[in-house]
Amino acid sequence: MSQNISRNDIRKRKHARVRAKISGTGERPRLCVFRSLTNIYAQVIDDMTGQTLASASTLDQEIKAQGLASGNKQGAAAVGKLVAARALDKGVTNVVFDRGGYIYHGRVAALAEAAREAGLKF
Repeated sequence: MSQNISRNDIRKRKHARVRAKISGTGERPRLCVFRSLTNIYAQVIDDMTGQTLASASTLDQEIKAQGLASGNKQGAAAVGKLVAARALDKGVTNVVFDRGGYIYHGRVAALAEAAREAGLKF
């Protein structure tokens, strides 16, 4: 019998495998990425305390004011720069990158590279 498994279910399984190996700490929190069809979201999370230290998405007013499309690499790069700036304001310089089960390509890679250029180390 054939079972149809959705791509999102496969991604969730990959993400669970990654999350079993990495965790954010106070000195090195986790930069988590979620990608939808139209937007991209990023959070800097301290898993020890369960707190989100910084977050950004293409729905933020700072990014919407730039007039960038939200579902492409330019929008993802803007999110990467914004989340890095907000994390640096909180005193976070080193992070662990959690790609969320997505392959490191396209919008996910653009967000990560922009965050690196903005000053985050991972």
